[in-house]
Amino acid sequence: MEEVIEKLKKDPRNKAYTERGIGPIFQLNKDSKILIIGQAPGKKVEESGILFADKSGENLVDWLGISMDDLHSKDYSIIPMDFYYPGKAKSGDKPPRKFIAEEYHPLILRQLENVRLTILIGAYAQKYYLGDKFKKNLTETVRNYKAYLPKYFPLVHPSPLNNRWMVKNPFFKEEVLPKLKEIIREIL
Repeated sequence: MEEVIEKLKKDPRNKAYTERGIGPIFQLNKDSKILIIGQAPGKKVEESGILFADKSGENLVDWLGISMDDLHSKDYSIIPMDFYYPGKAKSGDKPPRKFIAEEYHPLILRQLENVRLTILIGAYAQKYYLGDKFKKNLTETVRNYKAYLPKYFPLVHPSPLNNRWMVKNPFFKEEVLPKLKEIIREIL
């Protein structure tokens, strides 16, 4: 794993981060059974270096039916689509840089031989990993989560900004989250 981290730090596309002393942010546990693939670290996570150490993380652990300590235990690996905060856009954050998933995810995924479930958070992860199986939009992909089991489980991003989405889509709390918690209990 150290080789991958060094390669990331030396990658000229990450120079601005390396020069500021910011390393790649991901959580890798060789024996993990659950892999979470999300978007990219936010500004607050970039400052702490701990994935989901924010309001999104509080929602995520609630959705998974676990504690924050559980999330950062050996049972979970967390690999964002970009290992660095991509910066601000006009509305929200910039999208993850594509080369991270294309070039670095395969190097990391090879080391995760015990993963039984991959949770895909947000449209970037879902489009990349589901390819042409991604439905017409994120809502339809999440609604049809059963089509991707047992390998993948698509979720909306746990950001508090998505509270309105959850109100408009009650199936998420009524059906999707209970099934996710059940699957996680079975795996662990």
